[in-house]
Amino acid sequence: MTVRGSQRRNFLAGTPLDRVGERRGDPDWLTAARRDGRFLPVWKGRSLVESRDHPRPVGLTADELTGAGIAGLPDILLGVAGDQAWFALAVPPDATPATAGEFCDLRGIGHLLDPDEGALLAFARAMVLWDERHAFCGRCGQPTRASEAGHARDCKGETCGARHFPRVDPAIIVLVADEERCLLGRQAAWPEGRYSTLAGFVEPGESLEDAVAREVYEEAGVRTHDIVYQSSQPWPFPSSLMLGYRAQPATYNIDRRDSELEDARWFTRQEIVSGTCLLPPPVSIAWRLIEDWFDSEPGRRLAAEADAGPWLPRRDS
Repeated sequence: MTVRGSQRRNFLAGTPLDRVGERRGDPDWLTAARRDGRFLPVWKGRSLVESRDHPRPVGLTADELTGAGIAGLPDILLGVAGDQAWFALAVPPDATPATAGEFCDLRGIGHLLDPDEGALLAFARAMVLWDERHAFCGRCGQPTRASEAGHARDCKGETCGARHFPRVDPAIIVLVADEERCLLGRQAAWPEGRYSTLAGFVEPGESLEDAVAREVYEEAGVRTHDIVYQSSQPWPFPSSLMLGYRAQPATYNIDRRDSELEDARWFTRQEIVSGTCLLPPPVSIAWRLIEDWFDSEPGRRLAAEADAGPWLPRRDS
């Protein structure tokens, strides 16, 4: 497997925070940090921003949490930027937070965010969802309690005492392409006309390059070679780490062997920009993989041609 890192930063990656792991067990420091810090509420998996059209994160002070009726809720230390501590705040789904701004899904607004701010909101969302899904011990079933400023959960069981840490699920995502065409597929549940790169989770006992070859063959019946690592992206929906690749096709005949895809096709650059398919949202690494391939032809720029085409995803798609 060849490694060729992308020079461009993926959306939702590269949080600007110092994660200050050494401070997570310091109660005095945490008390002071909460008093002067900023809190990023996550409610029903959505992040609080100023508005959907011009999204900027809304970081609430401790006093603003009280005014919004969401003081005293569990928080998770994200880190420090300058002298400012940032926390994620888990708002229960049955709450009605009285905050200014809108709660929005990052998949719909992520590409409109400043890269640092998008990465911050993605980190907050991932931590809150992990915390919500681990209220009980996976070993014995007893309740757990938060520790390490929200970065661990300890089992309350007297005979268990297991400590659980946040985990990410590695998933490969790959654009199979030669100089002229790329392979894209679509799932039946996607918006009409949407096509994207092929992807799947890494299975136990499997290397990343093995996962690439297997997923492409299972979903499209295409054999690959020259697998090249491009870049990665944290994907907090809920807890994936997307590992992006390019691969050359060794065969071209499409056979949807596992029926996971509704359709799979080879697309030229011209077919893409003529509206033959709707591409994935620009916030996704799938978009970046397609963009890197599209832009490899001299004189072509996917971002520049987006304004002239009907295929750019809707903001809420």
